[in-house]
Amino acid sequence: MTKPTEPAKSSRRSFYAAGLAGVVAAVAALYVINGQNGNNAGGESCSAALVSAEAATPHAKGEVAAFLPASQPLDLSGLTFKGPDDQLITMAGFKDRTVLLNLWATWCAPCRKEMPALDELQADLGNEGFEVVAVNLDRGGPEKPKAFLDEIGVGHLAYYSDASNGLLKDLRKVARATGLPTTILISPDGCEVGTMYGPAEWASGEAKALINAAMGKPEA
Repeated sequence: MTKPTEPAKSSRRSFYAAGLAGVVAAVAALYVINGQNGNNAGGESCSAALVSAEAATPHAKGEVAAFLPASQPLDLSGLTFKGPDDQLITMAGFKDRTVLLNLWATWCAPCRKEMPALDELQADLGNEGFEVVAVNLDRGGPEKPKAFLDEIGVGHLAYYSDASNGLLKDLRKVARATGLPTTILISPDGCEVGTMYGPAEWASGEAKALINAAMGKPEA
């Protein structure tokens, strides 16, 4: 039998190394998703969010069947983006409010499609205790996204933005926001209640029931 040449051996070693790196990366991703990284897991500080997640779980069906209640909620109070006045704010600034945080961009077709539903949800449920916070991630300035919102008649959502995409990067570090749209339900103490990857019909009765359950409101 002919012995492998040195280049062949080297190629095989590279293949095995790449495979090992992939396994390590996958394990690391699971480790973070389960909130085991210590820096972002909420622990006792997010105990109320865990109660909300458990209350929301039976309502993750129909239009919001893909909603993933958090089993170990992450503390997201440090997430930063710009508010309607173009000033930096953090999730901690929404204290005492349940927030539906939505990441979107005009180049994301599913984001554009679900925007009217998010606006309707804000119109129906928005108050001092709840807000839909849709954060635009377009890099070219606010003109295009604001023109789009005006064009489709969005009138109840405040304009939040992050042209730096730092918000997206921070969420990816903790295995959230794998793509757009991503929507995270966040408790009044800034902790993750659950996450939805991809679009949803947020104005549906099922979505409202899930949010109300997470907020501890009785069913209508």
